[in-house]
Amino acid sequence: MRFTPLATTIFLVTASFTAAFQVPASSLSPTTSWSSSSSSFSTKSIPGNNGYPQRNYHRQRSALLHMSTTSTPELKIYNSLTRKKDPFQPLSPEVVTMYTCGPTIYDSAHVGNFRAFLTYDLLKRVLLHSNYKVKHVCNLTDVDDKIIARCNRENKSLMELTTEFEQAFMDDLKALNCILADEYPRATDHIDDMVKLIQELEAKGLAYQSEKEGSWYFNVANQEGYGTKLVQLDPEKMKSNASGLAGAQRTASSESSDSDDDESATMDADEYDIDKVGVRDFALWKSPKANFDREDALWDTVIGKGRPGWHLECSAMARRYLGDTIDIHCGGIDLKFPHHENEIAQSEGATGKTFCNCWLHNGFVNIGDEKMSKSKGNFLTLRGACPKPDDVRAYRYLIVTSHYRNPLSFTDAAMGAAKGALKRLDSIRSRLGSALEGYDNSKSDVEENTNEIVAVVQKELIKFQDALADDLSTPRAVASLFAVVKAAENEFKRVKKAEKDDDTDDSPPLDLCGLAAVKGAIEHMDEVFGVFYDVPKASSSSEGDGADEEDDEDGATVPPEVVELVAARAAAKDAKDWELADSLRSRIGELGFAVKDVKGGEPIVSRI
Repeated sequence: MRFTPLATTIFLVTASFTAAFQVPASSLSPTTSWSSSSSSFSTKSIPGNNGYPQRNYHRQRSALLHMSTTSTPELKIYNSLTRKKDPFQPLSPEVVTMYTCGPTIYDSAHVGNFRAFLTYDLLKRVLLHSNYKVKHVCNLTDVDDKIIARCNRENKSLMELTTEFEQAFMDDLKALNCILADEYPRATDHIDDMVKLIQELEAKGLAYQSEKEGSWYFNVANQEGYGTKLVQLDPEKMKSNASGLAGAQRTASSESSDSDDDESATMDADEYDIDKVGVRDFALWKSPKANFDREDALWDTVIGKGRPGWHLECSAMARRYLGDTIDIHCGGIDLKFPHHENEIAQSEGATGKTFCNCWLHNGFVNIGDEKMSKSKGNFLTLRGACPKPDDVRAYRYLIVTSHYRNPLSFTDAAMGAAKGALKRLDSIRSRLGSALEGYDNSKSDVEENTNEIVAVVQKELIKFQDALADDLSTPRAVASLFAVVKAAENEFKRVKKAEKDDDTDDSPPLDLCGLAAVKGAIEHMDEVFGVFYDVPKASSSSEGDGADEEDDEDGATVPPEVVELVAARAAAKDAKDWELADSLRSRIGELGFAVKDVKGGEPIVSRI
């Protein structure tokens, strides 16, 4: 693995400059389209550009920087498989294959879910920053119990409901300035791939069909090392805890985005376990359930009529698009077991090859002391939590500048700090743009113009690069960003003070060479952070909180994001989280509404 930019001499000049770091600007999203062959969402890649828009390959860089170093930081990532930081070594020296767990599209994703998607984006940007091409696949779960239940409740077809929330998900990704994946395959478009995988597993004694109800299961007892790759579970404890839960509750196996993370106790109790051979066995293919399943969510296949299990789809689609062995697989820490362990069992059981060489898992987003989760009722969608463009940018900043493996609390204080940081960054960018307007140092000798500010930039760029190479340590990387910002701020202060102290009309000149270096460094670092952009408007109107729009006292419609905030505030009050309840009330007020509590009744929402 190589970070080639620091192994060579870097020149940033004002002339049209092909960036040494081949990572285009983050302010535009890749062109997107609906695939004509299926309903999956895909990106139209620009040749040689990994789906990025061609924006800064030939742009004016108003910076002057000469840096030479013999050190080459090696990218190391904490690998859940080995439980340590490993040098990242992809199978191909040029292209990284990357599979990420996507949403179950029955509802809008919440801000806790989007920490995972922003982590994927951060990792991809670092890989691109390292001159790799990245082949990225993110699945869409478009059939499962939750989707079917909502279709039945709202009298909608499977395609109608899932298309609505797929578009909402894509809108949110674009609002967060995420680089879209190369493919967003839907589970329902890959039924044949899943059936084939089950047949391969059956041939190896790893899959069997229930004689009583017709579902297919993975035979855990026949797969050596099951449940010990990522979480090291005790098989005996698994046996004692996995039984007796059939049909009684939903567990991690069927709750893709809201599963718990108790690695020692979270068992894969499947509601389809009437006739399982082993209590640890999990469903691969689910036979129809009376009075629940519907025809548009069932498929007639050679292994029987039914629909796929959640775990199966990821193994099948990762193999279809990326091959038997992939470089890196990402997901939330709650997916380690059972989902990712089951993926490993299925994929390696079928192929006999290592499924994935590097597993990356991000930490939770917490509300108070609890993980944000739809099952807990303490969640906020992106549009509910971040109703304004500045809020959305602040949320992106909060996530990408925090270390991905640590838990993160979503609080007003954290969001306020993120907004303050962005305000400072926006201010210095504006001042740099004004000061450097018309500046041209293309004929300058770089080494002769090297000064204190340029020296700071050189040092911080090296530290920035080292931080990213150390398991994506963005807290350290953002410290380098602000060290560069401070150098520019101090230069503006120096000139302002000199002007104030000098009675003559001669204004001391700004160090334009140094400021140009700062501007180039900020732009360069933002190719990883991706926080300088205009937030696009959503094309969909789904809020996905299940609440109908309400009318206020004047008969006007209360926006769904306000309804969601009111519901979240009520939940916070029930939990006696008064600080959160007050902050949600303030956010409701910012949107132009007031909420009045009614003893024993629903709160009254009115326009201010």
